[in-house]
Amino acid sequence: MKMKTKTYKYIVGVLALSLLTACDFERVNTNEFELLPEEGLMDGISIGGPITAMEKCVFPVGTQADGTAVVNRYQTAYNLAADCWSGYFGQNNNWGGPNNLNYFLKDGWVASSYAEAYSTIVPLWQDLKGKTETQFPEAFALAQILKISAWHKATDMFGPIPYKQAGKGLITVPYDSQEEVYKAMFKELTSAIDVLTKYANNGTTTLLPNADAVYGGDVKKWVVYANSLMLRLAMRVYYADATLSKQYAMQAIQHPYGVIKSKDDEAKMEKGAGLVFKNNLDDLINQYNECRMGSSMLAYLGGYQDPRLPKYFNTSTLSQAVTVGIFGKYMAVPTGHDVASNSTFKNTSRPAITNATPTYWMRASEVYFLLAEAALHGFSVGQTAEALYKKGIEMSFEEHGIAASEVSSYINSGLKPSAYSLHVYTPSVNVNVAAVSEATTEWTGTDEEKLEKIMIQKWIALYPNGQEAWSEYRRTGYPKLHSVVTNYSNGEVDSEIGIRRMRFPTNKATSQEDLTNLENARKLLRGGQDKAGTRLWWDNKNH
Repeated sequence: MKMKTKTYKYIVGVLALSLLTACDFERVNTNEFELLPEEGLMDGISIGGPITAMEKCVFPVGTQADGTAVVNRYQTAYNLAADCWSGYFGQNNNWGGPNNLNYFLKDGWVASSYAEAYSTIVPLWQDLKGKTETQFPEAFALAQILKISAWHKATDMFGPIPYKQAGKGLITVPYDSQEEVYKAMFKELTSAIDVLTKYANNGTTTLLPNADAVYGGDVKKWVVYANSLMLRLAMRVYYADATLSKQYAMQAIQHPYGVIKSKDDEAKMEKGAGLVFKNNLDDLINQYNECRMGSSMLAYLGGYQDPRLPKYFNTSTLSQAVTVGIFGKYMAVPTGHDVASNSTFKNTSRPAITNATPTYWMRASEVYFLLAEAALHGFSVGQTAEALYKKGIEMSFEEHGIAASEVSSYINSGLKPSAYSLHVYTPSVNVNVAAVSEATTEWTGTDEEKLEKIMIQKWIALYPNGQEAWSEYRRTGYPKLHSVVTNYSNGEVDSEIGIRRMRFPTNKATSQEDLTNLENARKLLRGGQDKAGTRLWWDNKNH
């Protein structure tokens, strides 16, 4: 039966949705609703539940009722990986010695990253695909956007993933090369955007509003977000395929609804679908007493005397803390240390993130920096790279409650990133890092120097989205980050350029068919090398 174009309403309250765990959608299809499957489909019940659950899985996020289960999943999947590899955070722990942070990949943590970015999404998306692809194409378009929001992180972590044959009922789904995954994502995003654009142009502006925790069912905002996601992915592939990059970047930019330009359009998980979400980092910072400021962040924010510093981090009571302008004393944790004591770095600067801080998928400032880079590469985006660079900084200031009037003095300050040092005697920790860059914030220099400035400011604005920051660092080589203090990769990872990808988890293969499939996936990597130092397809810039 073809669904009519209208606003779909629930016949159950949001209380039912609040019972969903991060990836538990089955409860909405049980007999407690006393509905036939067809009735549930028409009223949005069997669709709304998986939509909410998929949104909760783009980044693992839960409510107060979930306790620390979701926090733990986020920690192993992202915080003890990309969040730290991006330079954002250091840790007041070493988890028994060699671990992800000093480039010894712990298989259980890597498996967690694969599960959270890929596997947990699969049953939710398959369920929606079966129910909506032909009967409710607008809901399927939304499911496609959510799938790509999660799965692009999976391919950016590992490279090849099962993609084009997923959802077709195969017992063993073959992997696709990252190039093929990206091309498939572009096509699917194009289709989803077209479907939702037509839906909105026909006069229907809402879609499953009671299930949508991000935009409350606002179809136009979903199109704007999807265009912005396409722009992110298009710029990601620039150094691998500039023609492909330009094609989809311009498609996103020239769409009638455009890309994210204001805070109102930003994609985040905060409140929605009758739920109030909490930020996982709060527990990691304040309950676990582990997540702290990374040394690269102090070097850039401190060196620039950046007014976002007190918005991002709290001051430190350590005697070694350094005074940063008018903002007070700060101290960060060195990158990739192997200090066993969980009290050594306890009083370094804590991230200023609370339980109520939204979990952002994409912010307007990121989009302006994407546009700035596109303009720098010669794409016709309507404004100069310089204007977009300045607008990106201004938007980031606005996002953090800093007056736009401060932008001019910030850009023209002439300040540079600072050196970093920390000396602790029990246990002995002696770290001295010279300033890793001479880049100021002024719009001056060669195109390569301007690219570095765009990426530094983008990196600052992306905080605390470490997954995206790590990907952009690998893609462009910027910002220049501190090397790990200790490297346990046994020569697999170059300390100077950092970890490039995650190896496939060894427990991924459980049968001979799986083993063969995984071996075929490894052949899709450069040199067939399933190593942490192997560059991905889009990691193709000389740096």
